[in-house]
Amino acid sequence: MRAGPLVVVGDALLDRDVIGRAERLSPDAPVPVVSGVTETERPGGAALAALLAAADAGAEGVGGREVMLVTALGADEAGERVAALLAAAGVTVVACRLPGRTTVKERVRVAGQSLLRVDREDSADRPVRPTAAMGDAVRSAGAVLAADYGRGLLATDEIRRAVGEAAAGAPLVWDPHPRGAEPVPGARLVTPNLAEALAATGTTGAGVAVAARAGKALARRWEAHGIAVTLGAGGALLATADDVPLVVPAPHVTGGDPCGAGDRFASAVAARLADGELPSEAVTAAVAAASAYVAAGGPGSLPSALAGRVGDRPAGRAVGVDELVRRTRAAGGTVVATGGCFDLLHAGHVATLEAARRLGDCLIVCVNSDDSVRRLKGAGRPLVPERDRVRVLAALGCVDAVTVFPEDTPLAVLDRIRPDVWVKGGDYTVSALPETPLLAGWGGEVVVVPYLEGRSTTRLVEMAAGETGGMGNG
Repeated sequence: MRAGPLVVVGDALLDRDVIGRAERLSPDAPVPVVSGVTETERPGGAALAALLAAADAGAEGVGGREVMLVTALGADEAGERVAALLAAAGVTVVACRLPGRTTVKERVRVAGQSLLRVDREDSADRPVRPTAAMGDAVRSAGAVLAADYGRGLLATDEIRRAVGEAAAGAPLVWDPHPRGAEPVPGARLVTPNLAEALAATGTTGAGVAVAARAGKALARRWEAHGIAVTLGAGGALLATADDVPLVVPAPHVTGGDPCGAGDRFASAVAARLADGELPSEAVTAAVAAASAYVAAGGPGSLPSALAGRVGDRPAGRAVGVDELVRRTRAAGGTVVATGGCFDLLHAGHVATLEAARRLGDCLIVCVNSDDSVRRLKGAGRPLVPERDRVRVLAALGCVDAVTVFPEDTPLAVLDRIRPDVWVKGGDYTVSALPETPLLAGWGGEVVVVPYLEGRSTTRLVEMAAGETGGMGNG
């Protein structure tokens, strides 16, 4: 794993959503009249990928790298707005002058659906002239995400040369575009969607088998280590030139806004590869991240959908903790939570979790962070890092979401979630628990459920060390 920032290089846009309500048709044409309008703006294109990468880098337990955007911006209000939004998110921008105006993509949306999109962009083909500082920034990268939106930056000789040199010592993820340049050789992963992969290979069809053939062909043609073909609601397929492809299904998502899901996938892949993960691990995590992003409302959910990348990202359901609570309450349901270290998941844990889930309409598991476990259990713990503990818990059918808390007690996270029921497994006295008065403040209840005798992580550790001959009690 090479030190240095995560550098996103590519074409920056400004995205604007015009959101209103449509309650009647126009008297002069059969079109809806949109009224009560509000507008929201956010970075788009490569700038959105940088924003998402910065949110990942700032999340607990993940990355911590500086995020830098290398791009071209117009000398206009839209370019200034993109730069200001990125600066507020902690993204360093290294840019040259765009010969023309910054592209603005404007969506008119009603009731969560897009009625119309208007693109304001220059059609004149004027070359971008990157600066030496842009090339130096790319070469300094610990990981590179090339987010091509077909507007010419990644086709320039200066940027292609810098990206190729960076790829010799750092992971490169290339997110291609139908109108863009081909990836430079040596990319760790290239991330076309299925339509792009088929267009690039001149083939037609649908499904996993077609995606696998296209991915293998592109791995050879582009001299890439791997091709991650994104399949929308179907997840992603990871192909290399010779190995058996890996298919990563996506969690089921109802509704949502897919705008920017490709950027979410690519930024998550780049962040994971920057942390030293294998491509298979990075693609698996990116599918879950993209699904969660869509389910939470896509770009309309920013920045709330990005908070707590490790914990608030249930692998099986793709809904963040806050959104899960909101949906459950909106449906008149009961929010249940429980917590603990869950260092070595055993039958006692599972019994508690299953019992807790039967008490309401969703179950949120609050997990002690690695530092918290060390303070509570000693220097030798945890045996399993928090990222893996979260993943195992989120895979259980009785668990709807998982969140990590850094404190020694869950009081702060409970105050944020405000569950209706907090479940403890064991022989606790409810009146003596510090959580009891806290939950009483919003009308919640603390309950105890039976536990299985003799099931204990500490005892399992002792058994593994040969210190005891049986499970015993505890």
